[in-house]
Amino acid sequence: MGLVIFQVDAFTNRCFAGNPAAVCVLSECRDDGWMQSVAQEMNLSETAFLVRQDEGFSLRWFTPMVEVPLCGHATLASAHVLWSEGHLLSDQVARFYTKSGVLIAKCLGEWIELDFPVNVSHVTVAPPDLSAALGVPCKSVLQNSLGYLVEVESEDLVRQMQPNFQVLKTLPMAKVIVTSQANSDSEYDFVSRFFAPGVGIDEDPVTGSAHCCLAAFWRDRLHQDEFLAFQASRRGGVVKVRYSGGDRVLLSGQAVTVMRGEFMT
Repeated sequence: MGLVIFQVDAFTNRCFAGNPAAVCVLSECRDDGWMQSVAQEMNLSETAFLVRQDEGFSLRWFTPMVEVPLCGHATLASAHVLWSEGHLLSDQVARFYTKSGVLIAKCLGEWIELDFPVNVSHVTVAPPDLSAALGVPCKSVLQNSLGYLVEVESEDLVRQMQPNFQVLKTLPMAKVIVTSQANSDSEYDFVSRFFAPGVGIDEDPVTGSAHCCLAAFWRDRLHQDEFLAFQASRRGGVVKVRYSGGDRVLLSGQAVTVMRGEFMT
């Protein structure tokens, strides 16, 4: 059999929901151009490439356009493949060497726990076109290394908004997390959506790296350390968040393999 690639739906326990990622476990490093071409061919928000290294795996993530420094759902998908395909036993920790440092994943029954760096946001002056581009009034606007973090008044606004992606692309930072506290009758603590037209992803279905930002934001506002979050994209996805301060946050999700393919060239 040739080189195998998997498609995994992450942050969900059923097919055709959550965020799909491609995962390719390589026997040796391949050049950047080849990996970028594969990511373009897969045409998913991220394609992950792993190579065994030391006591873990080198891990890199590519969108169809660029390499990115951190991707939560493709890390979750990668860990799922390592355990489900026998590269690791279920009681072994998955250790990833990445451009965002060493990331750890643990198999906890049906859930996978990711140990990620927290991303703290700071209040900023909103660009003049931000609210118009999002199509909703901004309650507060913050900025972090990922992009803008915008709080809006209600869960309904988060779910119903229809951004103008062409305008979003022109902003100083063309990535935006939009969030609100969940409705009072909801099982979730907060909801969000994530838009990244600047890297070729108008809306990402479920975004682990966004929850690295949302963890600190909502801890400050809700005064709690654990959250059940929902990313309210069309596909939707559930993220457990545990953050007690400091520079690390624990994100947990589920994953399911949807497809397995073989390279013919």
